[in-house]
Amino acid sequence: MTRNTNMIVVIQCASRKRADAGHLVSKEGRKVMFVADPNRAPKRESIVHQRPDDPESPGRSYRDVLDEYNRREREENPLDLLPAWKLYENQTYASLAETFGTDKLYILSAGWGLIEAEFLTPNYDITFRNEKGENAYKRRSKDDSHYRDFSMIPGDVSSHVVFLGGKDYVSLFCQLTAGIARRTVFHNSRSLLSAPGCDLVRYETSTRTNWHYECARALIDGSISV
Repeated sequence: MTRNTNMIVVIQCASRKRADAGHLVSKEGRKVMFVADPNRAPKRESIVHQRPDDPESPGRSYRDVLDEYNRREREENPLDLLPAWKLYENQTYASLAETFGTDKLYILSAGWGLIEAEFLTPNYDITFRNEKGENAYKRRSKDDSHYRDFSMIPGDVSSHVVFLGGKDYVSLFCQLTAGIARRTVFHNSRSLLSAPGCDLVRYETSTRTNWHYECARALIDGSISV
């Protein structure tokens, strides 16, 4: 049952996407996989690698295409794109949607920015984590200027906005929610964390990888609150 709340939950994205995740399609009819560095991505004949803000056609980026698709093709959805809360394999996203409602859930995506839970989202492989070696093409640096991130929470929203995610995602969260008065960042960092204008709450756990899923479950069952 959906909980009646004035709280908005933002959770970072995940690397593991569902096997049935849909793709945008290039002008040439090839599936598009969005990555941070297309030049370093492994070559596949059936896939073209792009950044979200690379041009799909003159004067029109893939981000523009996706925005238009959500406005015009949402009902028929011919590319079978999944809403953001269904895109990731981990069950936590679905549990948050069930508990708080999709209108109170947002995803902080390393590829697309701050998106609504119901936003139809194509498959992508972009992260802020420090990927190295053959996976370095996935890593978006914090000072990368190639992105025109979506920011879908209205700046004048009165809800208390809560963020669950790793420290590499905090600066983007702060940037994309700068106009919102009440913001709380749960974190698991032992070092000093910078989140201007936000309340910082450390979530105590021995879990180091993907600890924010544990934190989300605690928020769902009411064992922690804000």
